[in-house]
Amino acid sequence: MSIITLESPFSTLPVLIAQHAIDRAEHPALIEDDQQMTYRQLDAEANRVAAALQRDGLKAGDAIAICGSNSINYAVLFVGALRAGLTVAPLAPSSSPESLLGMLADSASKLFFVDASVNKAIAGVRDRLSMPLLTLDNSGSERHFNDWLAEDGAQPAAVEITPEMTFNVIYSSGTTGEPKGIVQSHGMRWSHIQRGLTMGYGPDCRTLMSTPLYSNTTLVSFLPTIGLGGTVVIMAKFDAERYLKLAQENRITHTMLVPVQYQRIMARPDFDSYDLSSYMMKFSTSAPFHAELKADVIKRWPGGLVEFYGMTEGGGSCALAAHTYPDKLHTVGLPMEGHDMRVISEDGEELPRGEIGEVVGHSPAMMAGYLNKPEKTAEAEWFDSTGKRFIRTGDVGRFDEEGFLTLMDRRKDMIISGGFNVYPSDLEAELRKHPDLQDVTVVGVASTSWGETPVAYVVPFAGRSVDADQLQAWFNERVGKIQRLNRVIITDELPRSAIGKVLKRELRDQFQAEFGVLA
Repeated sequence: MSIITLESPFSTLPVLIAQHAIDRAEHPALIEDDQQMTYRQLDAEANRVAAALQRDGLKAGDAIAICGSNSINYAVLFVGALRAGLTVAPLAPSSSPESLLGMLADSASKLFFVDASVNKAIAGVRDRLSMPLLTLDNSGSERHFNDWLAEDGAQPAAVEITPEMTFNVIYSSGTTGEPKGIVQSHGMRWSHIQRGLTMGYGPDCRTLMSTPLYSNTTLVSFLPTIGLGGTVVIMAKFDAERYLKLAQENRITHTMLVPVQYQRIMARPDFDSYDLSSYMMKFSTSAPFHAELKADVIKRWPGGLVEFYGMTEGGGSCALAAHTYPDKLHTVGLPMEGHDMRVISEDGEELPRGEIGEVVGHSPAMMAGYLNKPEKTAEAEWFDSTGKRFIRTGDVGRFDEEGFLTLMDRRKDMIISGGFNVYPSDLEAELRKHPDLQDVTVVGVASTSWGETPVAYVVPFAGRSVDADQLQAWFNERVGKIQRLNRVIITDELPRSAIGKVLKRELRDQFQAEFGVLA
């Protein structure tokens, strides 16, 4: 690979893959179970996708939508669409059929690719689709992906891709309202590939991908791996035991996992029996990563550990090299190079270090805006006194004197009880000290006396018996009056999104429906 290409102000993923097809034609690009695709094959298959899209009348700037589990076909389709200059809208299979219809309309997708599971889920709304439906895994009675592809050896018409052209539209989870389409450009993605060089990605890296391709969490690891000529080992669905077996068998060097995946992997009694010595770097993002768990990963899992803090919308990001700063595991690290991050008050005034406020950020990697939602875009922006544009994170935090960022909570999750701010993260940290609890979360629910009051949902370790009243009494003796729990609810599992975020709004709604307003 030419270093000049990577150091250039701009290039594209399809260009890099075409170059890999010449420089390292037989090197494996994608591995899934017993399937393997080399860079020569990936380049040829991407050409077939791009040619098929052009044959069907799609042109640069048009969009397609993909909804299904991770697979080689998914990756091939994604790359081929980019080669044709199209926008990719990767959608979450966990979305409701009505929500999928809304995202398809919002993205103006011309084709919709699904797998068998999604095809079955949307059966009730299939007659309302305004675009052709194709099955990515060649299942069902709809047109199959393999049959749709252009003939072997097909060459698409060349398309000039510029930095401002849209690479993908990623939809927010919708856990806090209607999903919003986050527009990300080829220029933004090019910066992610270039950044991969500083994270150890390269021709010899082997990345184990077990988070979904519709998530930015996955793409920031997937793209530098194939962009820099490495190998991606694909898991369609995460399973801790299978993850460890694949890691050992494939001599994995890199991975991106969300905290709940680390939790499940580290909890396995046979973890230490696996040979993970090939690991160079492990990454995490998307949800709170607790200091105790980070410490355990550093101690028992070879290779470095870097936690990223940021948003799909872009703006400022922090990185914590946990193996380098073991005394800062309670933080999410320092702003990354070229990232300007600040804390602002409720009225939009910048606050000094040590003060608690909303985190905002500016960087080269920022969304163009929310698709078709200029008012939502405006709400997400903050401008400093010079007119510099920042993205609001919605997170509450503070910078310490050394510049490390400590997060408190999402603004929407902060509990205001009797006029005082109560941070659920503080309460959750105290709850985790109980030896019988595997997982915990705290939400604020309506109270006639306090406005809001804290309620804890807890998951005991298997085989452990926990009494809710005794746990509540244990906790309330350890905290201040304002922080005391009104109730403890024991459950088998906390509801989480596909990338591991606890769905607190779902718990609040569930509590309201079951118990109403507390005194």
